[in-house]
Parts: sequence; structure tokens; C-alpha cells
Amino acid sequence: MASNALFAEVAALAGDPTRAAMLHALMDGRALAASELACVAGTTPQSASGHLAQMTAARLLAVERQGRHRYHRLASPAVAQMIESIMQVATEAGSSRRPARVGPRDAALRAARTCYDHLAGRLGVALADAMVAGGQVELGSEAGLVTDAGMALLGRIGVDVEDFIARRGRRSGRVLCRSCLDWSERRPHLAGMVGAALCARCFATGWIRRLEGTRAVAITPKGQRGFRDAFGVSV
Repeated sequence: MASNALFAEVAALAGDPTRAAMLHALMDGRALAASELACVAGTTPQSASGHLAQMTAARLLAVERQGRHRYHRLASPAVAQMIESIMQVATEAGSSRRPARVGPRDAALRAARTCYDHLAGRLGVALADAMVAGGQVELGSEAGLVTDAGMALLGRIGVDVEDFIARRGRRSGRVLCRSCLDWSERRPHLAGMVGAALCARCFATGWIRRLEGTRAVAITPKGQRGFRDAFGVSV
């Protein structure tokens, strides 16, 4: 169990507005350069480098090097889960305040977005509901189970089922399937290795595409047909 000092250190790092903006920007699962994160957070590159060094030292972030360039990403799914949970608490805390006007970007985020490397928003929750109703997934408060029917469904849409089962067998440390409470819908969507594989496949098949400058994703006409045919979900 983490000491009180370590708990306070992580909380302080995540609680700074500049660092919070950077962490939020990395919730779509991509790795970004320091200059990109500085722009997102509205700070100078020099200041951004200091913030990034602190979060890397605390293992909130990991650094990937490609030639002369350095890219920063969330260090683990556990960090992404922590950020999503903070967002949920913040949303609930603000619900008693005067409601803010919701713009188009907010509507897009609520409709469909990435939560680190899996799908969230109404789309993510609808897929989870459909798989639970179809007996393909069983979800508890902390963990989930993919049934044989679920494995067959994932295989039909082109997910390499054998690959992530093999990776799980190598004790990768990541849960095969779990629920993640959606901060906007307040209901669970799929996370873990299964959620990540499903999200990656939806991008690869062109069912969804990223929207510039946001975690929101757009569902393509091909995706509308695919989600309907494979999951019985109309989006």
C-alpha cells in the first residue's frame, strides 16, 4: 500500500491545472511531444518540460524516444483509470452548481470518445450493454468475464483473440476484461485488454475515426452498419 506521502505526491501532481490539462490530453492513448502538451496546457515549452519531468519521475508518464524526438504518454492503464475516476468525481461535485452551456464539442465527447485505449461515451456503454445482454460478457464492479460467445463475436469482427489470450498468459499484468465507470453516462463501458482490442479494431476497420483536437471520435457510415450488424447497436 502506498504511503501517505506518496499518495499526497501523486494527488498534488495530478491536481495542478497545467499538469491536469496535459494528463487529460493524453487520455486518447496517443503519445505527444512536449511542445504539443505545452500548447494544450497554455504554458511555455520550458515550463512544460519541468512538469513532464515531475510526472515521469512519479511514473504517471512514460517517455518514448524516436530519433531525436521524445514523446510522452500515460504510463499505464491504471493512470488512465485514476484520471477517469477523478473526472467522474469532479462531474458529480459540479452537478449542484449552475449548469454550464454545453457546446458541440461536449456533445461529441458524450456521444463517443476514447478513454485511454478503449471506447467510452454513449457508444462505449451501448456496446457493453449489448454484450452483457447477449451473454458475451459478464461485468462486475471490479472485473469482467468474456464468455465463449464473446470470444466468437470478437473473432468474427476480426479481433485477434488468440493474441491477447497469449499475452495474458505471459502475465502482462493487465486485466483481460473489466468494467470502467463512464464519467458522462455514469454506467460501465468495457476496459482491459478486451476493451483495448475492440477499440483498436474499430479504428482499423474504419468504423470510427478521430476528431482533431479532442478525444471524441466520429462514427462513420460503415461503423453504423458494423455496430448494428455485429452488436445490434444503433448509433
